[in-house]
Amino acid sequence: MMITPVHRFRDIERKPEYLQPDKCVPPPRYSSSGTMWFIRDGCGIACAVITWLLGAVPKGNATKEFIESLQLKPGQVVYKCPKCCSIKPDRAHHCSVCKRCIRKMDHHCPWVNNCVGENNQKYFVLFTMYIALISLHALIMVGFHFLYCLEEDWTKCSSFSPPTTVILLILLCFEALLFLIFTSVMFGTQVHSICTDETGIEQLKKEERRWAKKTKWMNMKAVFGHPFSIVWLSPFATPDQGKADPYQYVV
Repeated sequence: MMITPVHRFRDIERKPEYLQPDKCVPPPRYSSSGTMWFIRDGCGIACAVITWLLGAVPKGNATKEFIESLQLKPGQVVYKCPKCCSIKPDRAHHCSVCKRCIRKMDHHCPWVNNCVGENNQKYFVLFTMYIALISLHALIMVGFHFLYCLEEDWTKCSSFSPPTTVILLILLCFEALLFLIFTSVMFGTQVHSICTDETGIEQLKKEERRWAKKTKWMNMKAVFGHPFSIVWLSPFATPDQGKADPYQYVV
């Protein structure tokens, strides 16, 4: 335990090798009446989560020189993570996979190969929501195609034989249903976590609440940005989260 300042900078550290613009450019806007925008842009949502490491605490900043340069006041303390030697803000947890502390860490998601934390939770919520919508869309299309095959007596609806077509439709239906259930549960869990302002780790550890209680609407705006607008649904819009409260501990 060491002494810390009232105001603390909140760096967002990115990995240079991940910052490749061509990986996050939206697909071209071609004209297609039968294609939904969230299907075309679904890869961009995954890209936003995978390539941006947001909410991470700078590694190794808990040095004697850095602490002395903060000009601390009496009664202020800061906690040092013994694993990554970082100044550990309130509600931050160390991820054993990322090997660093993450602010408001909810969980480490192997599907996106990243932690879900303070600044990338919006992108993860959109990722789960749009994958669920894509899966639902696939189920509906399978249903229409199955009815069309019945009307055509399985002769004109597919280039495959009827048994092969049935097997493919069943596999597609199973896959879409599986992802729909999985992502819907994840989406609901994340929305509940945001509304209650309690991360998944805090719920599992049953940590004592030390932060101010806010309304559900304020908690939603804290994640998706101020004020409410259509950009809440866009994976390419960085949320304006307003003025952040400085991390400080007073004893």
